[in-house]
Amino acid sequence: MVYLNYNNLDEETQQYLLSVSKEDVENKIGKDLKTYAKENHIKYDTILYEEAVKNLYNYKYIFNI
Repeated sequence: MVYLNYNNLDEETQQYLLSVSKEDVENKIGKDLKTYAKENHIKYDTILYEEAVKNLYNYKYIFNI
């Protein structure tokens, strides 16, 4: 679960959430993504970003208002 303050949804917070998601994706499926990127001639950073954005929808958010 990710705890957020409603007043703190700025660009910095969004980048923080994306970086946490990237780390999560790398830990879960990093090796598979690298193999897929190499086989299909795709930049690893591009595919990692796309998967990290998808992964953000799997988090449970709790907003403190």
